[in-house]
Amino acid sequence: MKNVLTILAATLSTLGFAQPQLVDGVVAVVGKNIVLKSDVDKQIESMKGQQDVDPAMLKPCSIFEELLFEKLLLHQAEVDSVMVTEDEVDGTIQRRLDVYIQQIGSRQKLEQYYDKSIIEIKEEMYPFVKDQMIAQRMLGQITAEVEITPTEVRSFYKKIPEDSLPLINSEVEYAQIVRYPTPSIEAIQATKDRLNELKERIEDGSSFSTMAVLYSEDPGSAKNGGKYEGIKRGQFVKEFEAVAFNLKEGEISAPFKSEYGYHIVQLLKRRGEELDLRHILIKPKISSENLEKTKEYLDSVRTAILDKKITFAEAAEKVSEDENSKQNGGIAINAQYTGDAKWEVGQLDKSVFYSIENMEAGRISEPAFFRTPDEKEGYRLIKLISKTEPHRADIKTDYQRLQAIALQNKKSEVTQEWIEEKLKTTYVRVNNAYLDCDFQRNWIKQSQYVE
Repeated sequence: MKNVLTILAATLSTLGFAQPQLVDGVVAVVGKNIVLKSDVDKQIESMKGQQDVDPAMLKPCSIFEELLFEKLLLHQAEVDSVMVTEDEVDGTIQRRLDVYIQQIGSRQKLEQYYDKSIIEIKEEMYPFVKDQMIAQRMLGQITAEVEITPTEVRSFYKKIPEDSLPLINSEVEYAQIVRYPTPSIEAIQATKDRLNELKERIEDGSSFSTMAVLYSEDPGSAKNGGKYEGIKRGQFVKEFEAVAFNLKEGEISAPFKSEYGYHIVQLLKRRGEELDLRHILIKPKISSENLEKTKEYLDSVRTAILDKKITFAEAAEKVSEDENSKQNGGIAINAQYTGDAKWEVGQLDKSVFYSIENMEAGRISEPAFFRTPDEKEGYRLIKLISKTEPHRADIKTDYQRLQAIALQNKKSEVTQEWIEEKLKTTYVRVNNAYLDCDFQRNWIKQSQYVE
């Protein structure tokens, strides 16, 4: 846990969670965009917490140059009217938070560690992520038409010395069938009854805030009395928003269901399409018997697959409760790292790793227990589709990987040409402290530096 927190602390330092810098100042100007000394320092600390970072990239000059490049992209994006929408930024922030939560263990642990609610974290991330997304979109436009032919890939491969060929780590492809236990009718009714009781107590004069602190199972808001401020459409699941956006100020909803459990919500204030509210979440209790029934059900599904009464892909589409994989034959996509079905062993969830550790390709695991970052428990069947051993990249077996590397190399060359061209017409000034840096690009112009 200590290692995870160290990584997260460094990663989130770029978002304003680091300790205040004692000395700060403008170290560069690119167009209308400035680079602060604290920007360089925070980026260094962020990269120190990341795995597989080239030590050369931790040098202040290297970090500084990358920030100059980002500011140049932002400058050109403004000229070309390249923008991102609020929804796009919110979506990116949410995906990043999902990764942080998975690393640290739960949303509650993340909020407790930084003593901030998820909403507060999102607000502080927003400007940083927005600038980063705009810069990435601008870069995408610069290289959008760059393509590479098979001949160019082979030529690129032949030029790489054998001992410099990329090392491909062990990779796996797997499919899954996921099931979550269903709470009993009695447990659901007990949850609704409890929420109705709390609603009556609040309407009779008890504090909604106190009731949320005492009874709500939402780690993101319970400590704040169940309060969320500045809620906009798209930030919560549709069932929650359908109720919240139809309440009158002061009104408390009847208990209702979402994928997280059952809620009651009180609307505090409405500002157009923006809400302040309080809510209480209670999850129906899942018994060991419920879990055992889920395991037995998946065991029967596994038997049917082994007896060839149904294929794994057909069973995934029919019974899996993982919306991201059920329509794809159960194949798990590595959206975070590769965008395809290949997973390096170190990227796998621990429960997946332990299930396939000694498994041969084509085999199907017995029902394996797992727990999601938000503490939801379930079972899943895992089918190992393929597994490779660590090896040096080969044109025959790793063509797609080499194609991607060659294409990126070609894009880098095009980007380099673009930078040199834009620097001829873009105002750039650099602090004296960085004039001795061995830059890869011509950032320093005669007499254009910041004291």
